[in-house]
Amino acid sequence: MGGIITQKRSAAAPRTSESEDRLLGGAVRLRQPRQGYRAAIDPIFLAASVPAKRGERVLELGVGSGAAALCLAHRVAGCVVVGLERQRIVAALAARNAELNGMADRIEIVVGDLLDLPASVKTRRFDHVMANPPYLPPGRADRRKPGARDASDVEGSADLRAWVDCALRRVKPRGTVTFVHRADRLDALLAAFEGRAGGIVVIPLWPKAGTAAKRVIVRARTGVATPLILTAGLILHQPDGSFTQAAERILREGAVLEPASIGSMATAD
Repeated sequence: MGGIITQKRSAAAPRTSESEDRLLGGAVRLRQPRQGYRAAIDPIFLAASVPAKRGERVLELGVGSGAAALCLAHRVAGCVVVGLERQRIVAALAARNAELNGMADRIEIVVGDLLDLPASVKTRRFDHVMANPPYLPPGRADRRKPGARDASDVEGSADLRAWVDCALRRVKPRGTVTFVHRADRLDALLAAFEGRAGGIVVIPLWPKAGTAAKRVIVRARTGVATPLILTAGLILHQPDGSFTQAAERILREGAVLEPASIGSMATAD
């Protein structure tokens, strides 16, 4: 089976610094750099887990080239996504991707740092905030590996708690904050939410049945005090390496990753 993120190539076209890839079964077009950080499946699962509705506003911290924002805007017609991006060149690419998909009127890209928010973001509150932050703290990054110094992979001046702090400040009361992160940093993520948000839902993403989760989706709500729910999670791959039907529905068809029905989605087919 082919990859979920497919790349469009033309034999006559010259090689450039960017590729054009297709998400959600080809419904979303994504131009992204050939070198450095490239969107995989994490932003698609992130977008699938945000409970946005028509007319609501969503803030994405660290929008990158726009994969999660585009997938969410495609799934939820009428929602508006504001994407904050520190790197000006990457932000320009995200804005071009919004235009490429006919979503420039619903996806707003803002250049700025979450530690020093621009006024256009700092003065607004959002129904939902989502983020796919750098996964590694500086002390755990192997600087010998390609991309280890990439701002998309390794935390800079803004550590994980700073990402959570910013998200909680910008979300409306009883709004949701959703992160996708490495499973081995779940403790740090939950600690950052402790005493500041409730209704926490943890969705492990299992590579295969019987294997340890490598990624988790964590969703929290402000202004509520309901206990944490650890869901059964979602198994991504069959023993032969192909995606399970549940994962396919999210990755190819833009289905919702809904915790209320996660138990039925967890098993391999």
